[in-house]
Amino acid sequence: MFMKKKFTTALAIFALTMTIRAWDYEGHHAVNELALAALPTNFPAFILEPAARDRIAFLAGEADRWRNITDVKAEPQRGLELGHCSGPDHYMDLEDLKDYDLTPATLSPFRYVFAADLAKARLQHPERFPAIDPAKNSDHTRELSGFLPWAINENFQKLQSGFSTLAALETHGGTPSEIANAQQDVLYVMGVMGHFVGDASQPLHSTKHHHGWVTNAVDGNPNHYTTSFKFHAWIDGGFFNKTGGIDVKKLSAQIKPAQTIPNSLDADGIFAEAVDFVVQANKLVEPLYILDRDGKLSNKPGQGAEGRAFLEAQLVKSGQLLGNIWFTAYQTAPEDTFLERSLDTRAAAAATNTPAAK
Repeated sequence: MFMKKKFTTALAIFALTMTIRAWDYEGHHAVNELALAALPTNFPAFILEPAARDRIAFLAGEADRWRNITDVKAEPQRGLELGHCSGPDHYMDLEDLKDYDLTPATLSPFRYVFAADLAKARLQHPERFPAIDPAKNSDHTRELSGFLPWAINENFQKLQSGFSTLAALETHGGTPSEIANAQQDVLYVMGVMGHFVGDASQPLHSTKHHHGWVTNAVDGNPNHYTTSFKFHAWIDGGFFNKTGGIDVKKLSAQIKPAQTIPNSLDADGIFAEAVDFVVQANKLVEPLYILDRDGKLSNKPGQGAEGRAFLEAQLVKSGQLLGNIWFTAYQTAPEDTFLERSLDTRAAAAATNTPAAK
């Protein structure tokens, strides 16, 4: 009885908060596995060990697991602050940008500058933005359009930092425990950031039409796309679940060896790459709806081959980009001279058996 009640409550929470997920756990797991397949054999050996690979793949679902404490029916409501800060990292509604007088090319790579741009536009042009229903905005995110490219770029920089710390410890006298902990930090960031790169290839995470085609008095729905709220869940994993799952080994054959991302050393290079990746996914929103409308995303025998190829291609794109991002972070991680000096000072103090100078 308890489990039934808990399950029912979870469904209610999902409906009330309109949680946006991309790919079920199996899909995100596959993206991280595909990215691992892109890594060269001379990548840091600890990352290529079976236990580390399993850890990275498991962490693909971490960002969705952060939502398991949310309960909008509880008194007081629980977990909404975590949803507020992490939920928008999963998407970017590109169609909204024009209402803010922004384009993909004019976006600031600084998350809070972008948030301020949104707030200023809402103050200056309130007529452009429909009133927000407080009952549907318990986590206070409806004022936002998503931070997906920022999440990718920020995690890339976290991974660079992790590799920098690890290199300093390995070359300037870090203890075995410190090195082991630094390695675990690298694995964690690699795994978690994979979730957001995976989100970025799911077209419904790049659009306001994320849970069925949005209709209004001006645009309507002339092409007769589905308006079903359940469409998102079908793309995330329902289709795969009903048609035999995801064959990662088969998809791995399409993965190329990881390469350094062009312009990655530019100040905004990875951010621009992430924005463009979301823009490319947005171009596939209508083709995805057309596949559904024309029955090519059906689980009926003989009808889903084209839809499967489309969705598999998106998983491969994320896996390839993620592998390239990991490789680029490793190749471009800056030297942590501050930590190196601190380690050298510690080693010198230990050698002379005197306290380190302050």
